[in-house]
Formats: sequence, C-alpha cells, structure tokens
Amino acid sequence: MSTTAVQSSAPADQVPVDTTPAGRGRRRGERGLAGSLTSHGILIVASLIALFPIAWLVYLSLGPDKDDYLHPEDILGKMTLDNYSFVLQHTPFFDWLWSTVVVSLGTTVIGVLVAATTGYAVSRMRFPGYKKFMWVLLVTQMFPVAVLMVPMYEILSELQLIDNYLGLILVYCSTAVPYCAWLLKGYFDTIPFEIDEAGRVDGLSPFGTFARLILPLAKPGLAVAAFYSFITAFGEVAFASTFMLSDTKYTFAVGLQSFVSEHDAQRNLMAATAVLVAIPVSAFFYLVQKNLVTGLTAGGTKG
Repeated sequence: MSTTAVQSSAPADQVPVDTTPAGRGRRRGERGLAGSLTSHGILIVASLIALFPIAWLVYLSLGPDKDDYLHPEDILGKMTLDNYSFVLQHTPFFDWLWSTVVVSLGTTVIGVLVAATTGYAVSRMRFPGYKKFMWVLLVTQMFPVAVLMVPMYEILSELQLIDNYLGLILVYCSTAVPYCAWLLKGYFDTIPFEIDEAGRVDGLSPFGTFARLILPLAKPGLAVAAFYSFITAFGEVAFASTFMLSDTKYTFAVGLQSFVSEHDAQRNLMAATAVLVAIPVSAFFYLVQKNLVTGLTAGGTKG
C-alpha cells in the first residue's frame, strides 16, 4: 500500500506579509533632515562662540595703540605687526619661553612618571591601606593655594630652591600628580591582569612588565596625564610669581603681568604676547590630540 505525501498549505493567518515600506526605511540611530539641520546648527553656533574670543584677541593684537580696544572699529584701517616685533625685540620674551618650556616639560616628565608608577601600584598591588592612600591623594587637592603658599615657601627656602626651576617643578608636581594618579589608576584597571601574568611567565620583573607591556597599552591615558601636567605648569600664576624672583626666570603667565602697571595697561602688547604664548600650547596639544579623547573616556567604566 503506497502513501502519498500531501503538502498542506499554511493557514492564512501565518502567511508572511511584506511590511517593508515602499521607500528606504530609516535605520536605528539615523536622524531625519530636521534633526541633522538642528544638530549642525547647534554645533556651528557653539564653534563660533568658542572661536570668537580667540579671533577677537588676534584682532586686538593688530592694533598699534594701547587704547584701540575701546574703538575696535578703527583697527581695520591701521593693522600692523609692530606689537609682535616689540614683544620679541624689547622684552625678555625668549627668556620667558625658556623658563616656561623647562618648567612645563619638567613637570610633565616627572609628574607623569610618578603618577604612572603610583596608579599602577594601586591598580595591581594589594598592600595595607592602598584604598585610603588614593583618598589621601584626593584630599591634597582640597587645600586652596593661599593656604599652601607659606608652608611651601618655607620648605623651598630651607632646601635653597627659591628662584630655582626645580623648586617650581616640584611644587607643580604636588598639584598634578594626585589627579594624574587617579586618572591612570582607572585606566590601568581596564588593562587585563592576564597581561601582567604573561609577562612574568616570560621572565619579566614587575618593573619590566610595567615598562615593556603596560605602558605601551596606556598611551592614551599617559597622553591625558601629560597634557594636564603641561597645562598646569604652563598657565599657573600664583606659585610662579611667588617662588621665581628673577625677571628672566618668569614664565609666560607671570611675564604677561609686566604689561600691567598701576596706572596703565598696555593691552595691545598683552594681546600680542598672548597670541605668541598660545603657539607652544597648540603645538603640544597637536602632538597628543590623537590619544587625548581615547584617554579621557577610557577608565570611566571600571575603577
């Protein structure tokens, strides 16, 4: 007796129905035309707001008179580069540049080295009080500059580091290291511990593992720490004006004050100097910008 297979048709309610619209459907996260125009408009306005002070500073630096900021519309007819030539030729600008570079780079190198080793030790090693140690570093950031000024001056005076680049570098490191240690500790937490174990299996010492395996992976975090340390030393005024006594050892931030007297302010020269001062910071930012955003966002999900 033979049997025949009969293919039954699917019920009408189970027949797949093509619900795809005639036009191309919008994908998830895709904005419409109105949303794109709105977001681009907001970004353009925000960019103009951010760039306007810089453009205004450059514009004022081209005015030959110290009172041109009161009548900025008159600058267009008499733009000149005399302010820049005066600053470069008749002020200790290059001495300020040398002092700023020495102090800023010294703070960056020493601060990042100390912060990296501190953050790595707290991230990987478990010693008595390691959690409280990080909180102690955080507490040091709560004291205002006015409170720290006198004891720091006494310490530097005892060490004969007043009017000395090393003394100012150590002072700035005391500000930069705690924050950078917290930052790098969070970044080191995102690096798998198996990498350390693999390095030790290959015969590396703990410091060798840190230097040869961990630091190359932590470049984004190191870039953020270096940028923060550099900016801290570059733009600080209170400590630099107190601990550096020689005019030739002033940093840029203190040198700008030389154009402000009790009865007069040479704003055209200040503007020109400020534009020249911004060049080193812009160059340093360009060098680290590739890793800056990555380093700022990494370590925020694990700590």
